[in-house]
Amino acid sequence: MYLCPGVLCQKSAVKHPPPVLPQIPPCDFKPQPYQGMSKDRLLDIRKNNCNPMTMKVTYYKKPVFINQGYMQWLWDVDGRRYLDLFAGVATVSVGHCNPRVTETAEKQLRRLWHTTAIYVYPQMQEYAEKLACLLPDPLKVVYFTNSGSEANDLAVLMARLYTGNFDVITLRGSYHGGSPQATGLTSNADYKYPIPSSMGCHNTMCPDVFRGLWGGSHCRDSPVQTIRECSCSPGHCQANDMYIRELKEMFATTVPNRIAAFFAEPIQGVGGAVQFPKNYLKDTYQLVREKGGICIADEVQTGFGRTGSHFWGFQGHNVLPDMVTMAKGIANGFPMGAVVTTAEIARSFGKGVHFNTFGGNPLACAVASSVLDVKDKMQENSTEVGTYMMTELAKLRDKYEIIGDVRGKGLQIGVEMVKDKTFRIKPPMCITKDDADFFLAVFTQAVQNYMERR
Repeated sequence: MYLCPGVLCQKSAVKHPPPVLPQIPPCDFKPQPYQGMSKDRLLDIRKNNCNPMTMKVTYYKKPVFINQGYMQWLWDVDGRRYLDLFAGVATVSVGHCNPRVTETAEKQLRRLWHTTAIYVYPQMQEYAEKLACLLPDPLKVVYFTNSGSEANDLAVLMARLYTGNFDVITLRGSYHGGSPQATGLTSNADYKYPIPSSMGCHNTMCPDVFRGLWGGSHCRDSPVQTIRECSCSPGHCQANDMYIRELKEMFATTVPNRIAAFFAEPIQGVGGAVQFPKNYLKDTYQLVREKGGICIADEVQTGFGRTGSHFWGFQGHNVLPDMVTMAKGIANGFPMGAVVTTAEIARSFGKGVHFNTFGGNPLACAVASSVLDVKDKMQENSTEVGTYMMTELAKLRDKYEIIGDVRGKGLQIGVEMVKDKTFRIKPPMCITKDDADFFLAVFTQAVQNYMERR
């Protein structure tokens, strides 16, 4: 959830009869009965033995106690089944305990869990080649990490080594990780601490065409546009021009003449599935390169087919970054990340020695390779089901004044509630249209209940 100021909209508040909620779609999988600690004991340990931050992010008044998962479904310790629409923060890409991925993991566990990258084991090389084939030239050199934060840390280091410059630019509202370096890249006060995090990181205005200063009705690469009026001629976006003007102002006043890098998520994730004007990244990349910087696409949430139309989010912006960072969906929840860049940029990394104990270990690479084997139809499914969900959600936006905006692409969806929060909808990519109908009915009823209480 992301707190935001919201935008006031005038719509009808007419009450409507409640819809008849459907039964939860059927599932043949039978979970194992839970036989562990009591819920009270689990919560007591969570409160007293886990870091207090663990409780701070336990959002629910009555926490959900998860016991088992299968594809798009989760079961709690009482055996109640849930449709998962968040996928462990956009991480479970091909389904919980996907049978093919699970089989691969079990097979690798019996062969070799871990050894050092000092030795040559086939899983790393096989997966590196497989992953590189999915990226356009010249993005063909891979370095494996354990998380997105670690990948973004490494990307900053490589950018500074390659360019000889220091300053890095990100967008306001961005999230690039929770490590000390990555929190410097991140522009969200909720994730900031009152200590120095990362020197040389600067944030420019986010080109948010819904909440931002400028926006229109044709700005986004999405099946749903904002309700803001637009007088732009075909092929021209005045909002984009204004946001680029703000970026140029930053170049003129805030950073040195030469910079190291520009970081951006193709669609902001934690920031609320925020999308930019269609040509914003293309124009920005040109300006950044003129300043000596490289362009880095943070694909931690948008990568691996989640946006539907393309395997990588940056492809939807018609740009070619110099470096791509990735994690989350790369291994369906197994801890893994990666940085992919050009051979020229990668060579600069050789100025010192960098070693990662767990990055690219045999088990992680085997799991990630199996994920790629089952993704083909799921990318197409992301487009079909995601577009359907957004189109139906847009009808609710037009009906209920509490819903200010619906946006996104594929199964990276945001629903912004006026004067409240943003729902981020990022289910496993195996979700079906029947599942979507069930969600839409429940969500509609929840919105209607809220409006009636208000």
